[in-house]
Order: sequence, then C-alpha cells, then structure tokens
Amino acid sequence: MKSKKLLLPAAIAGVLAMSLTACGGGGGGGGSASSGGGLSGDAANNLDGRGPITYVQGKDNSNVVRPLIDKWNAAHPNEKVTFKEQSDQADQQHDDLVQNFQAKNPNYDVMSVDVVWTAEFAAKGWLQPLKDKTSIPTDGMLDATIKSATYNGTLYAAPQSSDGGILYYRSDLVPTPPKTWDEMMSMCSIAKAHNIGCYAGQFQKYEGLTVNAAEAINSAGGKIVDDSGKAAVNTDQAKAGLNNLVQAYKDGNIPTEAITYQEEQGRQAFEDGKLLFLRNWPYVYNLAKTDGSSTVKDTFKMAPLPGKSGPGASSLGGHNVAMSVYSKNKATVSDFLKFITSEETQRFYATQGSLAPVLTKLYDDQALVAKLPYLPVLKTSIQNAVPRPVTPFYPAVTKAVQDNAYAALKGEKSVDTAISDMQKAIESAGAK
Repeated sequence: MKSKKLLLPAAIAGVLAMSLTACGGGGGGGGSASSGGGLSGDAANNLDGRGPITYVQGKDNSNVVRPLIDKWNAAHPNEKVTFKEQSDQADQQHDDLVQNFQAKNPNYDVMSVDVVWTAEFAAKGWLQPLKDKTSIPTDGMLDATIKSATYNGTLYAAPQSSDGGILYYRSDLVPTPPKTWDEMMSMCSIAKAHNIGCYAGQFQKYEGLTVNAAEAINSAGGKIVDDSGKAAVNTDQAKAGLNNLVQAYKDGNIPTEAITYQEEQGRQAFEDGKLLFLRNWPYVYNLAKTDGSSTVKDTFKMAPLPGKSGPGASSLGGHNVAMSVYSKNKATVSDFLKFITSEETQRFYATQGSLAPVLTKLYDDQALVAKLPYLPVLKTSIQNAVPRPVTPFYPAVTKAVQDNAYAALKGEKSVDTAISDMQKAIESAGAK
C-alpha cells in the first residue's frame, strides 16, 4: 500500500511526510516464540544488558527521529542510539527486517514495525515479549493501539503512532454528514443531481482494498479472522458488509473508475470536485486545503466513517516499536521504548511530525486541536478501529481478501462465492 502522509495545516508547517505504511511482504523462517527464535536460553533471557543500541525505521521524511535520538543520546552517553534508516517502501522495510531477523543480527536492537507485521514477527519468535522486566506502561493509550501490538494475549511491541480512516465530504452539498452507510447511499442522489460521483475509497487490487473490504466487513459486524487468528469470514454479517461495496459499485454509487483508485487517485478526484464522499487517511486534509489545483479548499469537512448504525469500524493504521529477541542490550531498549511512548515524545510526534498519537488525552488537548483540527474526528475513528487480521500469515491472508473482494466488485464472483473462497484461502494460508 502506498505510504500515507499525515500533514499539519500549511499555516503551521509545510508538507511533512511520514511512512504510515500498511503493507505485508513475504514471510521467512525463524524459531518459535517459545524457543526465542533459535537463541540459546541464556541469550534469549538476558534482559539486563545495557549499552549502545541501533534503532531501525523507514525513511524519516518528517525529521522527527533524529531530534529525538539526539535528545536521548545527550541524556544517555553510555547507551547511545544509532539510527539505521530504511527506504520509504513498506515491502523493502519488511524484507530488510525479515533478513536481519533470520540472520539473528544483534545490531537490529529495536525497530519500527507496521501494525500488521507485529503478529507475524512475534509468532516467529523474533520479538521480545514486553512483560516483567521489559514491560512498558500502557495506561492512557487508545485500546486499539494496544491490541495492534498484542499477539496471543501478550504485548510484543510499544504503540508508537496510529492512524484511522476518515470520511471527507462536500459540506456545501451535504451540510450534515451521514452517520450510517445506508444514509450515505441515500445521499447519492445529490451527487447525481450535480453530475459527480458519490463515493470512493481504495478499490484497486492492492493492500488498500484489504483495508476497505475489512472496514466494510467489520462495520457490518463481521470478522475476517477471529481473536485466535482463525478464519471467520464466512458469515452473514461479512457477506452483508462486502455486499454494501459490491451493490454500490453495481448501482454506480461507487463510480466505475474508482476500481482503479489507490489513495492518491481518490484524493485527486475529490480535490477536482468529482466526488461527494471520499474514504481516505488524514493526510488528505492539508493537501485538499492547500493544493493550488484543489477546487474544494473551503467546501469540505471530515467525519467518522459511517457504519451500520453509527460510526463504522476503520482499519487501524500506524506503527509499533518492537525489541528484537537478539538484542544484547535489552534493558537499554526497554528504557528507549518508554521514552518513545512518553507523553513528551508523543506530543513531539504530533506537533513536529504530524504523527497521530497513541495517548487518548492528546486528542482532547486544545492546543493540539488548534494545530491539527482533525484530531477529534480521528479520535472517533481510532476508537472504533479494528486492526486488519491479526495473524502470522498476514501476507497470504491479505491476498485472499484482495483477490476475492476485487472479483466480487468486478462481478466475476457472487458475494457468497467470494466470501466462501476467501474463507478457504485464509484457511489454506494456515489460519484454521
């Protein structure tokens, strides 16, 4: 999935980029969680080591990592952090981590991981459980962010930043945003009267389609996998959710061309005045307000995604920070994780890098809301968010969702067949 950018209003800062990516790449080998990924017992259980560590993250386009590391290093001269900067491509980041985990590289001490990678890496025994000596405080964090960092009931990473889907709408044409999917569909007559498309999201066959299909299924009360990671999508609720998208596409409420949309195509269509409603991420806010070509600068607002009877279930975005089981200086890493999740750092992420915080209280901070006016809407989105399937088999699961949701949208499969085939493919991936 294309890296997303969550941006400050132009009056506060220029265009700041970040990689809130949402892609799962290929898998890899590794030991079991119980074996510590192949480490000897002494090495796996040595939690008292202190000394220099390396922090691994995708490209720091928003320049928040280096100032934070400089601050840490000034206060910890004997436990300095070195920043290993990866590319800005999610699949390359994923594969780089996999290769270094497989090599049991002790120099990849702590790393930023997409929320959908946490279960995969934890299941392979590559992440140190955050409990006992390595535990971190989670009080005050958004529940959805904690769940995204948890696998099999154990916290394996520290929530670092979050993200959620947003409904952008033409407030000049729709003064009050729809609260439910059916209400939004009933408003499509307004779009037709103005000769524009009604609703679009990300419907091309890529990770964005998994996000949108998951939101439709979860918002209708369905699940793709259950809490234990087993395939659970073959239900009436999941069929109803997918059918909402399929029927809207068939009826023309989702424009024909929207099946080719990723984030940027949808954003451009909305800015060009071609859409009444758009599902996208918060990064669109600043661009739609400041792009010279935007025709909706003063005629759009943001609302939570509509669901069955109220706010819908957004797919959770964001990143977690995890400790490698192979690190020799786990005590230092543990302190660094606490530093990353502190209120001071979270506030810095929000104001300097436009990263959505994981601490609930910051979404109600009036100083922050003045700078980031979408925070209250984003809070509702994240509070109602559901992580994409939490499974160590994520790459195969997301393919199953994409392939079958796309076939249903195109009319190549009925919704019933698509959901049944999705269930079988997820089971074949190992989630059974």
